[in-house]
Amino acid sequence: MCQNARETGVSVSGHRLETVQIDPEGQPDAVVILMHGLGADGHDFEPIVPELRLAESLGVRWVFPHAPVRDITLNGGEPMPAWYDIVALDARAAEDEAGIRESADAIDELILAENERGGASNHILLAGFSQGGAMALFAALRWKERLAGLIALSCYMPLPSTLASEAHPSNTGLPVFMAHGTRDPVVALDLGEAARDQLVSVGYPVEWHTYPMQHGVSGQELADLREWLLRVVPGKSPTA
Repeated sequence: MCQNARETGVSVSGHRLETVQIDPEGQPDAVVILMHGLGADGHDFEPIVPELRLAESLGVRWVFPHAPVRDITLNGGEPMPAWYDIVALDARAAEDEAGIRESADAIDELILAENERGGASNHILLAGFSQGGAMALFAALRWKERLAGLIALSCYMPLPSTLASEAHPSNTGLPVFMAHGTRDPVVALDLGEAARDQLVSVGYPVEWHTYPMQHGVSGQELADLREWLLRVVPGKSPTA
């Protein structure tokens, strides 16, 4: 665990959603809420914080929530941390709409918790990898107030047919960073491309990257993400 990481949580619909939180020195100028992928937990992406080499002067708080444990149909009903059930990773497969919306409500509660601590929505970024990236896409595009940005890694658009009617105008034109491995055997590249194309078609400024890798995160991807963050994260001008 990072030296200044700590376990915390917020109440969500009567339940406590546990998180790992990494705070900057002093009051944060921005918050990144990052959702992990299927079967992982909030500790999974802790290591990217030092790897991104963001200056302490930027003042970023990182929040890594733990998904609840669910039975996953794709994995033979095995229980594991998940934001929603998955039947198959196929654009034609049935989706767990109730689970997706339940987790979106939980993410909304995390944003509200930051609002209550003094962090305006336009200083908050939603991020995620794989299933967590799908949730970041779903929640950010529907949030009622302007956010600072959206990071969607190796993922796809959940419930794509509902976006046109549910996307909130507050986040029209929201900066989006998307990345995907060209050899991804878990979430096929064409699913990521479809999500990108849907966003671009309605005017979201998507910065899209691909890397010669499978289902994971590469060093070059983190370097590209760092440059994007330095452009979009509100706060003090970084010195490094």
